[in-house]
Amino acid sequence: MSKLHVNLVSDTATQPTPAMLEAMFSAPVGDDVFRQDPTVNELEAFAAQLMGMESALFCPSGTMTNQLAIKVHTRPLDEVICEEKSHIYQYEGGVYSLISNVSLNTLHGERGKLLPGQISAAVKPEYDWLPRTRLVVLENTCNKGGGSIYTLAEAETLVKEARQHGLGVHLDGARLFNALAETGESPADWGKLFDTVSICLSKGLGAPVGSLLLGPETEIREARRYRKVLGGGMRQAGYLAAAGLYALRHHRDRLRKDNERARKLAEVVSRQPYVASAEKTESNICIFHLQDRSAETYLRQLSEHGIQATPFGQKTVRFTTHLGVDDRQIDYVIECLPKLAGRNQ
Repeated sequence: MSKLHVNLVSDTATQPTPAMLEAMFSAPVGDDVFRQDPTVNELEAFAAQLMGMESALFCPSGTMTNQLAIKVHTRPLDEVICEEKSHIYQYEGGVYSLISNVSLNTLHGERGKLLPGQISAAVKPEYDWLPRTRLVVLENTCNKGGGSIYTLAEAETLVKEARQHGLGVHLDGARLFNALAETGESPADWGKLFDTVSICLSKGLGAPVGSLLLGPETEIREARRYRKVLGGGMRQAGYLAAAGLYALRHHRDRLRKDNERARKLAEVVSRQPYVASAEKTESNICIFHLQDRSAETYLRQLSEHGIQATPFGQKTVRFTTHLGVDDRQIDYVIECLPKLAGRNQ
């Protein structure tokens, strides 16, 4: 097979499809800060209905939606419980301490997932010298956990445990629809379980920009105020919202193909002599650990074949499948992987 270019760096590398671009160019727009953009309003209403929630807020990024959720659920000196691999801890710049003046209590779970009993054990007693435990954040799927999936039953157990202690619960559902493509569960059942949910439109769903925060009208109204003061109030945002609306209507079912392609890659990766181990691959993320070379060396070797990936540690690499990677490209990567055996420098 002739040399191809394959971008497995992230599912944020997706490009709008021709039909999505057509929807963007033809979108009616207005000033969303004044709530006058009809396409943004339609996206927010559609997403809220889809998730079985009262209201939604269109934002530029998943970091913003997660941090707005933390802000509306907490007060300064509160504490948020999450798994140590969570995106809010690993990849959002510690901004929870800047915007919300809270601390995180990071727990060691399993592949980025909290386990039953961990929340109860982590709740702080009410002492003047301790932060108040206020919120639990779950991530589905968990990026750093290798795209690990919570089932609805697993989440229900943890949410019930949090409720017993009077805690709020937020779902970082950036890749929630990758999980639902596997489990077949209803988005509305997930939405009804949590106080707030964030979903990302610009990963596997294929929109160029945007995430949504969903929840009760009162919390979303408060989040809208904070979005504005953080610089997230956009004007004719309908051109971007149209892409997200198209993605939610047309791209959810195809995420199963991304998951299947990642598992196909993982199966071949795990058999390579230079791979020490590969994480369990449930969705569109394949993480593996090298035994005879650094991630930097391996990525350079991949790049010689036109393949891009992400370093996830000194000897750890991540492949991420998405809308921009087809079966031909997956087959090409599989053909190239054995060629890197014996090249430890």
